[in-house]
Amino acid sequence: MICVLLDKFQGLQNLVGKCDIRSVIVSLSDSIGDFLTRIRNAQLAMHRETRVLFSKVNSSILKILKEEGYILNYKKQESDSVPSLVVQLKYYDKSPVINDIARVSKPGCRYYSKCKDISKAYNGLGIFIISTPKGVMTDYNARRLKVGGEVLCRVF
Repeated sequence: MICVLLDKFQGLQNLVGKCDIRSVIVSLSDSIGDFLTRIRNAQLAMHRETRVLFSKVNSSILKILKEEGYILNYKKQESDSVPSLVVQLKYYDKSPVINDIARVSKPGCRYYSKCKDISKAYNGLGIFIISTPKGVMTDYNARRLKVGGEVLCRVF
């Protein structure tokens, strides 16, 4: 996926630097991995919000994170030519609510699970986010609906 990313994205400001270039072309082979890394880094840096690239999968993951109470809110922002999602991060007693967010199924090593093989993340304290034929959902909902799929990430 080749995207034109404007210098408004914090991670690319160093690439743009002092040049008059207003856009940078970047190839992303793992947009979900980039999305999770942006959230993880923003939480570690204690940012109130962060921007991630818009995609239907990213939007579905954010919907689940909001429903489960891991983030405050998110909204789609279409400024300039690149649609993005602005994520408002959540903290409790000045520490991030998301302790760990990691990719499980990777482009080089996909991880699929049957409904009966889906385990509880961190003994039920965290969640797995799974892409199923019925949509993106938590491990609890996948077991309840008896559907398996690709395990995208784990959140604790």
